Amino acid sequence: MESAALSRIGLAGLAVMGQNLALNIADKGFPISVYNRTTSKVDETVDRALREGTLPLTGHYTPRDFVLSLTRPRSVILLVKAGAPVDQTIAALSDHLEPGDAIIDGGNEWYENTERRIEQAKEKGILYLGMGVSGGEEGARNGPSLMPGGSYEAYSNVQDILHKIAAQVNDGPCVTYIGEGGAGNFVKMVHNGIEYGDMQLISEAYDVLKHVGGLSNSELAEIFDEWNRGELESFLIEITADIFKVKDHEGGDGYLVDKILDKTGMKGTGKWTVQQAAELSVAAPTIAASLDCRYLSGLKEERENAASVLKEAGLNEEVGALRSGVDKKRLIDDVRQALYASKICSYAQGMNLLRAKSVEKGWDLNFGELARIWKGGCIIRAVFLDRIKKAYQRNPNLASLIVDPEFAREMVQRQGAWRRVVGLAISSGISTPGMCASLAYFDTYRRARLPANLVQAQRDLFGAHTYERVDRPGAFHTEWTKIARQSGTAGVGAFNG
Repeated sequence: MESAALSRIGLAGLAVMGQNLALNIADKGFPISVYNRTTSKVDETVDRALREGTLPLTGHYTPRDFVLSLTRPRSVILLVKAGAPVDQTIAALSDHLEPGDAIIDGGNEWYENTERRIEQAKEKGILYLGMGVSGGEEGARNGPSLMPGGSYEAYSNVQDILHKIAAQVNDGPCVTYIGEGGAGNFVKMVHNGIEYGDMQLISEAYDVLKHVGGLSNSELAEIFDEWNRGELESFLIEITADIFKVKDHEGGDGYLVDKILDKTGMKGTGKWTVQQAAELSVAAPTIAASLDCRYLSGLKEERENAASVLKEAGLNEEVGALRSGVDKKRLIDDVRQALYASKICSYAQGMNLLRAKSVEKGWDLNFGELARIWKGGCIIRAVFLDRIKKAYQRNPNLASLIVDPEFAREMVQRQGAWRRVVGLAISSGISTPGMCASLAYFDTYRRARLPANLVQAQRDLFGAHTYERVDRPGAFHTEWTKIARQSGTAGVGAFNG
């Protein structure tokens, strides 16, 4: 009788994400206990459970009461701020947990912190999962994409719950066991890096259409709505269309988007992604460009001063002059194609980073399955993720999405429009660092021979780093300066003569 009254699972950390995930679990019929250091959050969650359908949720006010309210083996989800707060919460709960119980951290945690905690928990016989949760507040309540990694036993204990609460798509729930150690957190981090790239590319499409094409917000809303019915169909395109429809009801006339300060915030996962790409020698220029743009957006006063100084120095705005000669219909279609091609490059970079880390850590990540669980619930959910899934099913060892036969064909078909958009933006003085980075990545990757031969020659000249040759094996070093000066004097004299 006593065990019948116990909850199946617990959740600690009742900010909005935590509350919503707890209510999602209860809504699916799983009795859940909740706990928060600030007791008012517990009361608030219990009250919501009553209002939203008398859901099987009970509140607890001490770590001991919370832990003892759970059936064994106990499973506790943490949704607290990453870093020290996670360690503090684990310490408070661990005093009451027993061997075989499990902790599941659902925050955006640095993967190495998860791997450290796995080892610390193991000393006490406690199982540990680091689980990426994507979809924001709405996703947490109605169905997120879940990326659990760490103890497979801990995952098995709650697999039925996770399958029910995750977003549901045509080929199953948007959750899968990612891999050992910090694999779940790392995959979520790269998901966020791709998200950075996606958002930057969409903002550049908006910038070109608005300032080169002269389109109004109502026209932009229609265009993004139309794009969301085609190959670009995705959550981010959908919400962008909605943003352009919202008028400012507090600050007077006009649209709210035009009143928002052009400074972009960030929480660190994009920076981690770029740092990891650098450490693993994986090119991720689109994601890096999106991060740089967030840094530059923060320099609002400096940018305003630069605009003034350069205007006084004679810099003319070219946009107005160009706008009159722009074919709007063609521009809209070109930008659509450029956005799609750029997005493929961004996803390719993210997947290549995941592959490099998987090899380094021995995680054996399933890239097709990762694309599948991102099809619903998460921020980067998009129709073309199904095609990414199929690309990796066709060839699990695919070197890059760019060389998948279907995506390769689409890139080639769209490169003309892509180049026109980037060229027009450059000539108009509109920065498109994401699109430019994607195009440069494509052009660099597709070339069988690059000017890296000259760079390696320079390295050999000033640092004796040696070089390889294309016509014979081995490592070579040349006394470049000595030979050049011996043989170059006559040549220079002859040229000058």
